[in-house]
Amino acid sequence: MFDVDRYLARIGCAGETGVDIATLRKLHRNHLMAIPYNGATQDFADGVRLVDLDEDATFETCVIQGRGGTCFQLNRLFSRLLTELGHDVTLLAASTAEGREASGLDVEHMFNRVALDGADWLVDVGYPGPSYVEPLLVTDAVQSQYGCQYRLVDRGSRTALQRRGRITRWSVVYTFTPQARQWSDWKEMEEFLVREIAADTGPRDGRNILCGRTLDNGQAVLKGRRYLTVRDGREEIRTITDDDEHQRLVSHLLSDAFG
Repeated sequence: MFDVDRYLARIGCAGETGVDIATLRKLHRNHLMAIPYNGATQDFADGVRLVDLDEDATFETCVIQGRGGTCFQLNRLFSRLLTELGHDVTLLAASTAEGREASGLDVEHMFNRVALDGADWLVDVGYPGPSYVEPLLVTDAVQSQYGCQYRLVDRGSRTALQRRGRITRWSVVYTFTPQARQWSDWKEMEEFLVREIAADTGPRDGRNILCGRTLDNGQAVLKGRRYLTVRDGREEIRTITDDDEHQRLVSHLLSDAFG
């Protein structure tokens, strides 16, 4: 059963109920550090449910048990937490270049916007990374977090969120519009995933793995066999060729002992 106090305790924020930017920053960062992005062990035996999601059951598995989830679970639960704490939360949709190429949909990634003290903040605890660790102010100015820089670039009908590390160039994390969304807007994405799962008869060799975790000074992301770490803005990438090492890394990323 969804419970605010248990949620806050699980992410190391017991008693943090203030509706202010300092508390929002702590909730966001702690959530990313405590709960992994987990696209590695998703169980679709009972079908894909992005719209008619059982939030109570999802809360138990993703948050309390610490198994994590994808944007559809994590950002939906975080939206509920923030709303129950008194925040003004709006559901938003984004698309990544890779995701839009695969699905043809603009409504792909799910995240949130919080209106607080006359400003808007992007809030996203359901992206594998690398991305922003703390809420991002909706502004034209370049913002810095843990050695990385972020900016929002107007592209006409859409806004591009861009990121760069200490020695890397600007790259697009995802693009989005300010349009408020409803859970039902992801029905097409749900249907796309159903078709993809049914059509996937290839070998289970780790190529479809996607999981991520936030560190105290950056992030770690495993996409297929490609392992990326960002520490204080410095990126390191290596390819994991050994199957046993790959499985150990997946297990470590998804464990509470990760660090």
